[in-house]
Amino acid sequence: MPAWQCTVVRHCLPVLLSVHNDEVAKLIDPTIRLQASFLAAVNEFHEDRDYPTPWFVDDVDPAALTDTAAFAAYVTRVLSERDESARRANWFVPMTTLWWAEGDQMLGRLAIRHRLTPPLEKSGGHIGYDVRPSARRQGHATAMLAAALPIARSLGLMRALLTCAETNTASQRVIEANGGQFIDRVGDKRRYWVPVS
Repeated sequence: MPAWQCTVVRHCLPVLLSVHNDEVAKLIDPTIRLQASFLAAVNEFHEDRDYPTPWFVDDVDPAALTDTAAFAAYVTRVLSERDESARRANWFVPMTTLWWAEGDQMLGRLAIRHRLTPPLEKSGGHIGYDVRPSARRQGHATAMLAAALPIARSLGLMRALLTCAETNTASQRVIEANGGQFIDRVGDKRRYWVPVS
């Protein structure tokens, strides 16, 4: 079982997680088992008018939205993105994508970039996360990030750079609740260093 298949909540974080049927939300590898819930989340992101559609939603292969075999291929592609030796475009870096799930419900998605390019240092950062609209304001983003930090450390990061829009006060609170220290603003982005240990 991968080390990240556990729930990590730092004792200092006031995090409330929903628990149903004795299941607690946790980070897991993407899996075809959650296809129906993943596709429902994609629809929620498309319909959400409060926030821009996350980039990963538009990165889903169109056939994967309707075909089970294509969805399995999509999951395989996402899992392969963490392979350091895989060929990729110059701008793309190895990335570990995980889903925040509770039972059969995919509640969110988180990606940890193993290293950064100069453009990612300005506006992308090491860790990005998205909580599906129906699961927001329940503490999932804070808990997801807390669970991801030990994984980032296991990938060799000494600290994680996180960025968020100047206007995204919810993300600012999530980052700061996980020990984020404000560095500066680059354009419309706030940048933070977050300890991974």
